[in-house]
Amino acid sequence: MQKRVVTLLFIFLTSMAWSQLTQEELEQRKNKIQEEIHEKERMLQEVRGKEKSVGKLLQIQKEKIGLKEKLIVTTEKQTKLLSNDMYINQVQINKLKKDLVILKDDYAQMIVKSYKSRSQQSRAMFLLSSKNFSQAYKRLQYMKQYSSYRKMQGDEIKDKTTKLADYNAKLSGQKTDKEKLLAEQEKQRADLEKEKQEQEKIANSLKKDKKQIAAEIKKKQLESKKIDAQIQKMIRDAIAEANRKAAAAKVKANPKTTTAAETKKIEESTKIMLTPEGQLISNNFKANKGSLNWPVEKGAITLGYGDQPHPVYKSLTIHNSGVEITTEPGSNARAVFSGEVTKVIITSPLTKLVCVQHGDFFTIYQNLGSVNVSAGDHVSAKQSLGKIRTNAEGKTILKFTISQNANFVNPTLWLKR
Repeated sequence: MQKRVVTLLFIFLTSMAWSQLTQEELEQRKNKIQEEIHEKERMLQEVRGKEKSVGKLLQIQKEKIGLKEKLIVTTEKQTKLLSNDMYINQVQINKLKKDLVILKDDYAQMIVKSYKSRSQQSRAMFLLSSKNFSQAYKRLQYMKQYSSYRKMQGDEIKDKTTKLADYNAKLSGQKTDKEKLLAEQEKQRADLEKEKQEQEKIANSLKKDKKQIAAEIKKKQLESKKIDAQIQKMIRDAIAEANRKAAAAKVKANPKTTTAAETKKIEESTKIMLTPEGQLISNNFKANKGSLNWPVEKGAITLGYGDQPHPVYKSLTIHNSGVEITTEPGSNARAVFSGEVTKVIITSPLTKLVCVQHGDFFTIYQNLGSVNVSAGDHVSAKQSLGKIRTNAEGKTILKFTISQNANFVNPTLWLKR
């Protein structure tokens, strides 16, 4: 029985220590989630004030709802842990009550017996009626032990009564905490329902604007295709010019052995006929695939390469020949690798692009408000090419493209991870 009590006590203490630690961790987690919710609310207000993009509103609203759901799950875990603690405490209270009933009953019987034999004469007669000295000595020891045991029982009753009061107070506090958590949970559920209603309103407004958004996407895609075509023509012209020079150099070096067919093949090639120096530059650029410097000092890719689904309307597709990198206002575009500036083109009244050649590779930097390089300039890695334009919505986005000859490749695979 004693071993069983010790085991139960060990389990109880271990569970208490674990649950307290987990409660603290959950409370910290709750606080962190609350901070994230406040940050999303701040962003929501900022977007409402500065942007008309309902798509961005919907995205932030979805993130906020996700955080609210996490908060509810965390609160539910806290409530469950508290319920477990309360159950363990209630078990201890029931055990203490049972022990006290037994102890008090036993103690009462001892008091009655003591009362009946309370006189000195009765105790003396009890000793004198002994048959021999040994029995008298044992009776004397019994009387002392009886008195000591009675005192011990009284102390134990007092100790268990104190413990019972402590457990009752603790349980009462836990009940209050649980009521608070349940009330908090109900409030969180109500808040979540409001957020979902708000999300539905935003989604409905998006549906109304879908045609307009689709038209805007189509317009931007046409503009992008025109620029891509302009870039590819520029690269093809550069290839043709380089190949004409290569053909002329071959004729000059070997006038008797170079045939017209060979010259024509070089001039009509869709790939640059690289000189040994150009081949070395191209090989060096290719060897750095996956470790090229980023074209901005700070930033993140916000639109990937190739066909991308619209962030809100999944049925709408956005095609991207490069990647779009969002950075801080006032940021510069930087050369990802050393090379030669082949072209600086005005793509709109407000924007320009810079093309840098690296053997048969070309890196293109679009949406520059101003440039500080010219065609023919040799640039080094991380050298500033110009300042990226910040649009009317306050966004600073660089479109970055890599092309081998006239074929676009995925820049994500080339940039440093």
